[in-house]
Amino acid sequence: MDKSLSSRPTAPRAVLFDAYGTLFDVYSVALLAEQLFPGHGQALSVLWRDKQIEYTRLVTTSNHGAHYLPFWQLTEAALQFAIKKIAAPAIFQSSGGPLNTENTAQAVRQLMNQYRHLSAFPENTEVLQALKTKGLPTGILSNGDPAMLDVAVKSAGLGELLNHVISVDSIRKYKTHPDAYALGCQATGLQASQILFVSSNSWDALAATWFGYQTLWVNRAGQPFEELGTQPTRVGTSLRDVLSFFH
Repeated sequence: MDKSLSSRPTAPRAVLFDAYGTLFDVYSVALLAEQLFPGHGQALSVLWRDKQIEYTRLVTTSNHGAHYLPFWQLTEAALQFAIKKIAAPAIFQSSGGPLNTENTAQAVRQLMNQYRHLSAFPENTEVLQALKTKGLPTGILSNGDPAMLDVAVKSAGLGELLNHVISVDSIRKYKTHPDAYALGCQATGLQASQILFVSSNSWDALAATWFGYQTLWVNRAGQPFEELGTQPTRVGTSLRDVLSFFH
């Protein structure tokens, strides 16, 4: 554990996890992206993710959510943008001609299918099983729409280990809107301070802390936290650090 508060809060009574980036590796698409767009796979996966999150904020904050689209549609729109910005110009320059529209459409289908079945982090099952053994309710609180989450959870074999799979789609507002975090309280019947929220996304951990959750930021990549004057309850390097809340 990299950091903890000197005065420990009461042990959480439930644990909620972010899905994309926390339980499921959003950058595991880079390998396929590299096969489809040689030399650009990693950059494509990073821009895809960044644009995806940017779009969630854009549709949540603009015109009182009038432009809301489900996460799956935003994910595909973000991929289209990333291909046009990174892969298409490079291929145009190397080939002397435009990117083949049919090939691009096929690449989008392949990458979106890969996103539907993202690799799960290896410690997921171990940690969720340990929490279940302790009798703690667990769940996902995610931007993902219900169909996406259903496939991801089943693909990873986590269904029997989760009490709740909560999608913001029901309120048409993405994290970091407080109404999105409030869904966790509604599902568990607990106050925010009684819930541990776990995310590998620093912006997500920050907003959840502001909302009132106990928080664990899973900092797998050794990155600095957001510079906005608030820190998560604890910082760790893997999901196993969740268990330190219950010693």
